[in-house]
Amino acid sequence: MSKAAELANLIGNINAGGGGVNRNVIINGAMNVAQRGTSSTGLGATDGYYTIDRFNLNLDSANSGRFTMTQDSSAPSGFANSLKLACTTADTSIAAGERLQIEQRIEGQNLQAFAKGTSDAKPFAVSFYVKGNASATYVCELFDEDNSRQCSKTFNVTTDWTRVELTFPADTTGAFDDDNNSSLLLIIFLHAGSTFAGGTLNSSSFASVTNANRAAGGSSFFDSTDRTFFITGVQLEVGQNATEFEHEPFDVTRRKCFRYFEKVEVTAGSYAHIGYAYTSTFTRSKQTYEKKRANPTFTFDNQGDVIMYYNGNSSDADPTFNYHDAGPNSCRVSATLTGVSTTQGYAVAAYVNGSATYNIKVDAEL
Repeated sequence: MSKAAELANLIGNINAGGGGVNRNVIINGAMNVAQRGTSSTGLGATDGYYTIDRFNLNLDSANSGRFTMTQDSSAPSGFANSLKLACTTADTSIAAGERLQIEQRIEGQNLQAFAKGTSDAKPFAVSFYVKGNASATYVCELFDEDNSRQCSKTFNVTTDWTRVELTFPADTTGAFDDDNNSSLLLIIFLHAGSTFAGGTLNSSSFASVTNANRAAGGSSFFDSTDRTFFITGVQLEVGQNATEFEHEPFDVTRRKCFRYFEKVEVTAGSYAHIGYAYTSTFTRSKQTYEKKRANPTFTFDNQGDVIMYYNGNSSDADPTFNYHDAGPNSCRVSATLTGVSTTQGYAVAAYVNGSATYNIKVDAEL
């Protein structure tokens, strides 16, 4: 796109109520943050967040196709990373309810500029870069969870990086809730059975959901073990026209991701959770983290590699950790010890043994 055309698009979006900085409501669209890891294998049947932050997989357990998902270094000019899917098990006998969706769920309070459900409703401009191992057609959908309305558009993939630019119409029916819950899903359909693809694609305007019209006309990612799909530079903004991707500093993107998920990591040889003995077998301390969207849940990695120390002495190589009074910024952590006799008031610390990494996963995802 020429600079003159880019400027014209931006001015057009400003006139429509968009434009300017912070115009992209997608988080981590450049695929730079991957707290959960850079590769996950054997995917295809279970929903979840696996690699790239904020990009969820929505799957059906009937899928027999499988794939690997990675943060990849292949990317168009101006980008360093992409999200890559590589098919490892094909699925050419497609059951009705099968689906493979890449999606980002967006809080309603971040969508108010679209004025959806009012007479001043604004259009949605979606853009992203894609490529694959061969030509294919997939479906991009905007799904309004608050009002059960949706609109879909097809797009093409080739063996070269290309930028897809899609305009979804304004919708004067059904306002987005102004809260911290999921209101809009940006979905990429890569595979769908007749339940979702057996009708006629609803592409001209937002309408009440008819599942069969959501992904009609799309290819199947599972048609061959040679199939790959890459995507990056995902942007959703107010306006008729897609504008240049809004890059932001890495630490800004990471902080936005922390609102939904944060991996608090302590490496080998490090101490964490310094607290005090509360009883002879029970300690409590405080764990802080970045402010979350809502009260989070917690999981541990390598819990068995943590040794509890009290007053400078080793006490327990396999403590049991629990969380209490979880809030957006902090929680209480307790460790139940076995075979230990301590005196109340002694300082207690958790020490990571050997070469392990002790992770606390703090999760407030949509």
